[in-house]
Parts: sequence; C-alpha cells; structure tokens
Amino acid sequence: MAAKTDNLISMVESLPVDIKTKLVEKILDSLHPSRKEIDALWAKEAEKRVREISVGKVKTISGEEVFGEIRKRFYK
Repeated sequence: MAAKTDNLISMVESLPVDIKTKLVEKILDSLHPSRKEIDALWAKEAEKRVREISVGKVKTISGEEVFGEIRKRFYK
C-alpha cells in the first residue's frame, strides 16, 4: 500500500499547477461535499447584507468595539 501511495504522490507532484488545483478541489469536495442550495442561500444572504450596509440600513460596528463589549460582559 505504501508503494502505491508513494507512486501516486510522485505522480501528483509532477502535474502542472492548474491540474493540481483541480485535484485538490475534487479531493476537498469529496471530504466535505458542498450543498449547492445552502451555498446559494448563504451567497444571497451575504449580498443582502452588503446592500443593507451600502444604503445605510445597517450600521457596522468595529471589531474593537465588539470585543470590548464581550470583555465587559464576560470578564468583569
């Protein structure tokens, strides 16, 4: 088994970068299959939030302010 694995790794290392990238994407997808519907919903939500910030409907808060509030609440 180790020889086959070493052979496979050697073959992969000799591939061009673009093919390696596709291979990595396929391997990652096989480990964590994407859920296209969920991904689409998250993309839609992110776009909505960006629009709301752009038009001033939502006020952003700096990270410093957020962590300051957390420290106040939990580290008295």
